[in-house]
Amino acid sequence: MLGTRLHLTVVTNAKSMSQVHLPGRFSYFLRVRYGECDAQKVVFNSRYGEYVDLAAGEFLRTLGFEHEIQTAELDYQVVKQTTEWRAPARFDQVLEISVSTKHLGTTSFTLATEFRIAGEEALIATSESVYVHVDTHTLQKAPIPARLRAALERGAPGKRVDHAAHLSG
Repeated sequence: MLGTRLHLTVVTNAKSMSQVHLPGRFSYFLRVRYGECDAQKVVFNSRYGEYVDLAAGEFLRTLGFEHEIQTAELDYQVVKQTTEWRAPARFDQVLEISVSTKHLGTTSFTLATEFRIAGEEALIATSESVYVHVDTHTLQKAPIPARLRAALERGAPGKRVDHAAHLSG
């Protein structure tokens, strides 16, 4: 399971979203589904961890690690995840989740995630996830491979993955 920090932004319309997009960050767009909400149609707090995981996976795919993820050649574990909420996300809103590398250690890396309603500048939540790279067979911590380290340092500025069909108009 991918466990990375996730930045979520809700976009209300494609025109305003493109005006607010943060070009220096990777962005993942997701539409909030009914089953992810509580009785008030507000996203249930535990779903943010799932959103972070989805965005982190797309971030790593965008960095060129799709094959390694599918074959489990790249393996890491979440050892800490902290989320702070500032405002709610609601049913059917489009979220823009931005992911960036915050820290690289010898065996660990930290991803920062920001959540916004697409098209709005205000943060609705932030999350920080610490991952430890592990050996696929022993699950013991292992140094971050040079290729992964370089990719995390470079990031994916300006890249977007849109699972909400928000950017298509």
